[in-house]
Amino acid sequence: MAAKAGDNPDSLMTLATVFCLRNLRKTMCYQGFRNKLCLRSDIFLPSEICDKLVNTYMELVHTDSNFEPEESFFQLFSDPRSTRLTRVQLREDFVRDRDLEAIRKQDLIELHLTYCNSLSSRSLKTLTCFRETLVSLCLFGCNHIFYRKGGAPLACNEDTEDDEEESPASRQALEMDFNFQGFNRLRLLNLGGLPDEMDAETLLKPLKSLTSLDLSNVQLLGTAFFTQWKDRLASLVLYNVDLSEELVSTVVELINLRKLIHKSHCFFRHLDISRESRRTSKFKMTRKILTAIVQRLINLVSLDISGHVMLDNCTVPHFEEAMGRPSTEPCKSSIYPFQELKRPLQFLGLYDTTLCNVTHIPAYKVTGSKNEDQVLNAIEAYTEFRPELAHRAINQLFDIARIQHCSQLLRALQLVIAALKCHKYDKSIQVTGSAALFYLTNTEYRSDQSVRLRREVIQVVLNGMEQYQEVTVQRNCCLTLCNFSIPEELEFQYSRVNQLLLKILEPARQDESIQRIAVHLCNALVCQVDNHHKEAVGKMGFVKTMLNLIQKKLQDRMCDQVMEFSWSALWNITDETPDNCQMFLNCRGMSLFLECLQEFPDKQELHRNMLGLLGNVAEVKALRPQLLTPQFITVFSNLLDSKADGIEVSYNACGVLSHIMFDGPEVWSMEEPRRDTVMDKMWDAIQSWDVSSRRNINYRSFEPILRLLPQSISPVSQHWATWALYNLVSVYPSKYCPLLIKEGGISLLEKVLELESSQPETKDMARKVMEQCENFKEDPMETNHGQEVNYGQRG
Repeated sequence: MAAKAGDNPDSLMTLATVFCLRNLRKTMCYQGFRNKLCLRSDIFLPSEICDKLVNTYMELVHTDSNFEPEESFFQLFSDPRSTRLTRVQLREDFVRDRDLEAIRKQDLIELHLTYCNSLSSRSLKTLTCFRETLVSLCLFGCNHIFYRKGGAPLACNEDTEDDEEESPASRQALEMDFNFQGFNRLRLLNLGGLPDEMDAETLLKPLKSLTSLDLSNVQLLGTAFFTQWKDRLASLVLYNVDLSEELVSTVVELINLRKLIHKSHCFFRHLDISRESRRTSKFKMTRKILTAIVQRLINLVSLDISGHVMLDNCTVPHFEEAMGRPSTEPCKSSIYPFQELKRPLQFLGLYDTTLCNVTHIPAYKVTGSKNEDQVLNAIEAYTEFRPELAHRAINQLFDIARIQHCSQLLRALQLVIAALKCHKYDKSIQVTGSAALFYLTNTEYRSDQSVRLRREVIQVVLNGMEQYQEVTVQRNCCLTLCNFSIPEELEFQYSRVNQLLLKILEPARQDESIQRIAVHLCNALVCQVDNHHKEAVGKMGFVKTMLNLIQKKLQDRMCDQVMEFSWSALWNITDETPDNCQMFLNCRGMSLFLECLQEFPDKQELHRNMLGLLGNVAEVKALRPQLLTPQFITVFSNLLDSKADGIEVSYNACGVLSHIMFDGPEVWSMEEPRRDTVMDKMWDAIQSWDVSSRRNINYRSFEPILRLLPQSISPVSQHWATWALYNLVSVYPSKYCPLLIKEGGISLLEKVLELESSQPETKDMARKVMEQCENFKEDPMETNHGQEVNYGQRG
């Protein structure tokens, strides 16, 4: 059988790394002085393992709510004699100055810091410790690293931890003394988001050997300083930089100058002069400028001009375009300047430009909005450093999945999942990403998705629910969860998803649509799960939360889906769980039951759910005395005559009374209603039911019914139990005959036949049940057209 999309297993290295990180004290570490985590003395780890440990640790911190960060984790890598770090990627505010200081003795080759806004200029000093080895450095979005905390000088005490209250650095205390002097091996540098107060030219002046430079969102005061890299520069990113013809000409000319001086191969391969939006740009991209870029940067393999307005017509008129299928051959290009390319580009960014809509584009990978491929390319290219563009592209993917059909399902899901993980704290990404996931996981695409991939979706959805209480995110996430088989597909996160749903339902006045979806999910989650799951959810406050919702609906005098789902959820969670039944009684459940009956006398579904729940309570011997009051018995007795929802309300009311009657006449201390009178009404009700009735109920076990069979205390209870079994094995033989046989029901029915106290009609029905099971054993393939129609719940 072919593997489904996203079914590749984790490597052994990944599994071992995650295991060690979740069990540090049992594998690599011990608890030291003042509970400090210390590396065992017999541990020596090479860079391949250390890099993996640190980078996976960061991923777990940001994407797994069950993972507990370690206060002194980075101290484990403080001694290069036992641990070696070479390539480290850290992100978000979680990273602190002292974390970098802890690894300052390591010979780092790559250090990528992204959106680390808790870092101050204290970390600039730490950076100088890596100056002799560092080849690649990223400080993208680290807005505070060039500011001192509270005006503290740069040369702070290395061992000081007093100022570790990680408040953002003061915006007034700009660090002016730092530059990249001594970083002689540095080749790749990303300073995206450098504060406007910092002079990029002064900061970069010592770096003579850069081959790749990213100055996204940086304010440039001049352009001449680019010439210092004329011999080496291969990649330049100027995203959202205020462009001018002078700046573009400088870039193009310095490359051209290099060719003239050295008469050697030009190595400049990647140029990015894109913008976030056409609306924010004063610079206009002309055909002349674009032609100059193509003509002079002859070895260009990657170009991004997204977000630019084309001042004059760069495209070939439609009637002059080359015939045939879309082509990547430069000579057929629908964009005039690109006809001069020597070969197709590997990458061409045309997002938010009119150029992405033309027929022939000489590039293997194009970003844009014309089709699914361009949109997915945009999400892939812009997610890490340009969430504002990724957000828009994901929104376009949402439209494709909703209105059209997503043909690259695996890639689309993986890209959206990656974006949601990368930007857990970006509300716009969470809104659009969760909306896209709803359509990408629906029934149309489900058969192509592996268990592993669908679990990844569930995890990022739950991350979004945890991070944002905002209505749109919560609604999108809840709707997406509805696309999964519940509870089966959510069981691996069972406790977490229940806690999140109960948190959603806590506010007294929650958004109506979210409330309805969340209650539906809660109901589905406690249906058909083991009792220990139900007990655990009960302890989370499930019963009280549902009763609070019911109380609110009563106050509003509204019986809607939330009301009905809440009672259904209580019916399910109390099934064979005495503790939850006790909670129901303790939280005024019976009072709410009576109020609902009085307020909504004609709501059949509501009555069925409430009586089903009380059937569960009545099955608990220790709780039955609380039901044995004149008021409750009168209500149950009156409901025996109900025709609501077929026989269901009458059947459940009779079930409650059957368990109460089973406790014998000695517990019946009330004068009215009389026990005999109620028993007579029970007999009359059972006689009125059609034994071939199809049911809205689902038994996982017959144990509560079977205990009413071999007894003479209450013949009517015995008759109700026998009727219930006959109805179920007759209408749904393939489901209930095996269950009855498995649970020893046949031998108990034989005892019914032996008891003198058993009524003749009860014995007759017991024989029919036994015959039905015997027939089923002889011909187990026998079916009944009604047997699959069994949508109700009893657990």
